[in-house]
Amino acid sequence: MTTEPSAATRPRNRRQLIVEAAGRLFSERGYHAASMEEIAAGVGITATALYRHFPNKYALFAECAHAMVDRLVGALDEMPPEATPADVLTALIRVTLAHRASGGVYRWEARYLDREDRRLLRAKFAYVVGRVTEAVRREEPRSDEQLRVAAALGAIGSITMHRTSIAQRRVEELLSACALRVIATDPVPAVGSRRSVELPVLPVPRSRRAEILAAAVPLFARDGFANVTNGQIAQAVGLAPSALYRHYPGKVDILAAACLQAAGLLAQAVDRSLQKVADPHDAVAALAATYVAYSFEHTALTSVAEAEFVGLPADLQRPLVLAQREHIAVWEQQLRAARPELDPRQARVLVHAGFGVVVEAGRRLRWQDSPDHRAAVTSLVAGALGL
Repeated sequence: MTTEPSAATRPRNRRQLIVEAAGRLFSERGYHAASMEEIAAGVGITATALYRHFPNKYALFAECAHAMVDRLVGALDEMPPEATPADVLTALIRVTLAHRASGGVYRWEARYLDREDRRLLRAKFAYVVGRVTEAVRREEPRSDEQLRVAAALGAIGSITMHRTSIAQRRVEELLSACALRVIATDPVPAVGSRRSVELPVLPVPRSRRAEILAAAVPLFARDGFANVTNGQIAQAVGLAPSALYRHYPGKVDILAAACLQAAGLLAQAVDRSLQKVADPHDAVAALAATYVAYSFEHTALTSVAEAEFVGLPADLQRPLVLAQREHIAVWEQQLRAARPELDPRQARVLVHAGFGVVVEAGRRLRWQDSPDHRAAVTSLVAGALGL
């Protein structure tokens, strides 16, 4: 049984410790799976003591979602007006690394914030982008700074989305060089350098089970898995809610099917992209173009698979974890062949940085699909990888 320490031994930064512990748990298990009791246990206090700091789980979650961006804002506000892009990015990297385990909540779990909190979070991130853009513009004014800065911040933030173990100094140098390359990249590729990508298409739903899955994905993407009811899914396919159980044991099984579908489509796309490629540089470029095309083509499915994965039970996660590892291994192998100076951990960090570029650049472009947008984001990914 957890007991509450006396006032004399109670740490003065208790609220900060709670936010850190909660951020780690929300990142690992998702908002709905994490409980206040688990969070309290992680800090070594009772749930009753936890409620003295936060009235409910939403209030705690909202503070966690804002905490990382607030720290980034604070770091920028301490920078001198004449700070260089390299100095600014290093400050942001250090904050991100210091809170790596809890810092990823804002990216995906922010979908569970209410409208006002989402608005505030976006405004804070826009401020961060604006401050970095100012530093970049002083050195080399161009019209696309905000896209490049958002992509660079995506590369930095990617470190919160995986657990690759790497020394602090090495990862700081790696992310700094990566982010600076992204900022220096021209997102308008040279004429004739664009790659055509042939993606596998979503199968036409020819069974009731497939119809249910096709109807559920956009609902999960729009409202979040936990907020979508069986009734809404059933209504979308013209069924009674009870009829869903003839096709899926529960709503979580629909989510698992969506994640498996996403993994399968991506694996097929990767196989196609590498079939006629021999040179490792070309292979990495093909992987980048394919991943970008896939992300723009299947935005709803991708966002569901990435945002909701942590909420799946362990047995349903297992095949998805294996698929993720296989996907990362393909990238890592090709990137190390193209850049032999990288060790496996460095390559893995850069691969995830490339994924982070796609997320934030895609958001900046509002996922409006066009050949120009795909080519721009692919160029930024190539910059992140150091090709």
